[in-house]
Amino acid sequence: MAKNQSKKTRRHARILDALKTDPAKRVNELARALDVSSETIRRDLAELEAEGTIRRTYGGAVRTSALEPALAERMKLHVEAREQIAAHAVEALENVDSLYIGGGATTLHFARALKKVERSLTILTASFEIAIELAANPLFKVISVPGTVELQEGLVHGPETLRFIAEYNVQATVIGASAIDETGVTEALPSAADIYVAMINQAEQTIVVADQSKFGKTSLKRILRWNSKTKLVTDHAPPKPISQSLISQGAYVIVATH
Repeated sequence: MAKNQSKKTRRHARILDALKTDPAKRVNELARALDVSSETIRRDLAELEAEGTIRRTYGGAVRTSALEPALAERMKLHVEAREQIAAHAVEALENVDSLYIGGGATTLHFARALKKVERSLTILTASFEIAIELAANPLFKVISVPGTVELQEGLVHGPETLRFIAEYNVQATVIGASAIDETGVTEALPSAADIYVAMINQAEQTIVVADQSKFGKTSLKRILRWNSKTKLVTDHAPPKPISQSLISQGAYVIVATH
């Protein structure tokens, strides 16, 4: 019995290591990698989920570390850094007069900074908190994108949202990031990821607002690869591998200072 338990413990550790490398492994992939049956993997995943270590998905699982806490919790973190990032991101808009804004804590700080701008802007957003925040400025035309409400993130999503986004071309899209690596930006929430990709596709440029805690990490779904139409606004210079990749792909980095 102790031997079997030891095997299972080691197997659980290997599953968690595999999910760390690829945050969204499928059951059949894990079964092949560990040379056990799919049923064994499903039992292991059920036990790990009961412990709160992972969250099951259709056909597989993700580590809970790959998922972000709720927006209300994240709004309490890195406040000063995010406010600095927001102020510099507003400056980076320059002559932009139409934009999409994604959801998240840093983008909400961005919206609060943007609200003080005294010129006409057309803003489309899938975040109802951001829509309400910006509607307070009478010079702004704020369009709240339709869709199914995701309460934890304060976002809408779904096929209707994607169809609507595809109808509007804008000069800039402003998004946050669950994680940033040498390749680009990844997002923890799949439904949000689809919305952000659609917004990026409709914009002439993308401004990524993210603090240094996101560097060197990879989350569930890739939403952006560094390119010459991208600006990263952050509170600290990225680590060398990320900086080199940004520069080689023609992206631009703005480091927010006091």
